[in-house]
Amino acid sequence: MDAASAPFQLSEAPTPSELLGKYFRALGDPTRLGILGLVDEDERSVTELVELLAVPQSKVSKHLACLRWCGFVATRREHRTIYYRLADERIAVVLELGRALLADNADHVALCRTIGARC
Repeated sequence: MDAASAPFQLSEAPTPSELLGKYFRALGDPTRLGILGLVDEDERSVTELVELLAVPQSKVSKHLACLRWCGFVATRREHRTIYYRLADERIAVVLELGRALLADNADHVALCRTIGARC
């Protein structure tokens, strides 16, 4: 894929903070986090993810495309079925660290009016 077909756009010379912000926005969607949690447990097909997440196939496919493009998931084809897994074991570490940090701050995060709002 080339930059013109990317599912996002940044400035021509993005700063490291812009890139890191974009990277972490991939983790800011509950459906994408659900997908990452499930493919961390085991390889999953789109059909399995749709069933487990109770989300329409088109939405799961859209999120998988984003996660694949950004390097969060990798694929393996078996006949006509594509299986998704974490692309890097460090992603599981980031998710676990996020869960641990959230455990100490869940009430504050739940009540925050800035995170999730349009800035």
